[in-house]
Amino acid sequence: MAANPTPLVNGEKANRREQILAAAAELFAHHGFHGVGIDDIGAAVGISGPALYRHFRSKDAILGEMLNSISRYLLDGGRRWAARPGDADNRLAGLVAFHVGFALNHPSLITVQERNLANLTDADRKQVRALQRQYVEVWVRVIREAVPGLGELEARSAAHAVFGLINSTPYNRHLGDSELAELLARLALGALRAAG
Repeated sequence: MAANPTPLVNGEKANRREQILAAAAELFAHHGFHGVGIDDIGAAVGISGPALYRHFRSKDAILGEMLNSISRYLLDGGRRWAARPGDADNRLAGLVAFHVGFALNHPSLITVQERNLANLTDADRKQVRALQRQYVEVWVRVIREAVPGLGELEARSAAHAVFGLINSTPYNRHLGDSELAELLARLALGALRAAG
């Protein structure tokens, strides 16, 4: 297992299935789900389109696994930050930094996640939505611990607002990654603290 697994690659070297997911994420982000065919995805990883069916039953299955993987990755990472010892401010700062890092390192995944929920099968959409709701609840709990007096609904709204800010990174590349990460973290934390 790699020291820093990503949402789509679980080992140090991507296996064919993970290569397909990573290539599809880039293609879906740049051309849209409906603008990409199985042959396009196959060509991106050096195999024929029909050979993809050895790894995934359909393009829908690729998208379903991709968005479920992203959602599980965020939830697992969020839970790890929420469970860290120390004060609530540090946990909140860590949670913000985790999400900022994800957004900066995986802009294609952010784009696919934002644009393609409606393209999932009903079963995948329900599963992704359930994972996303759990991730929001992690944020709500940490926000309320760090910002005394903030109600549950306010904390949930604040979390969604901060996701919108951070998830704008695919469209906001005016600064270098480290400068942008610092700015986004400062803005997100400032907004969350101002909500109290």
